Amino acid sequence: MPTTDSRLDSIEKKIDTLTEAMIALARAEEKIASIKQAQDNGWDRMNHFSKKLDSIEEQVRDNAHTVSIINKLFWVAVIAVAGSIAAQVWM
Repeated sequence: MPTTDSRLDSIEKKIDTLTEAMIALARAEEKIASIKQAQDNGWDRMNHFSKKLDSIEEQVRDNAHTVSIINKLFWVAVIAVAGSIAAQVWM
């Protein structure tokens, strides 16, 4: 019965090969799941930073408006002082 034994050995080798292939597939799936999780975390962080950037942009816009008003008031005050000095000198 060497034929039966050789056939059984051949089947056993094929089963071992299939088992190894299934283990390799499971490992690959775990790696893919890990990469997917890392990608999702990256997207979440990017969305968080995008929201923070929008908030900072709004604050910068408000500050630019305030600085513009202060700048105009400063030049009005400088012109008023210069005008009063000129009025004192020529009168």
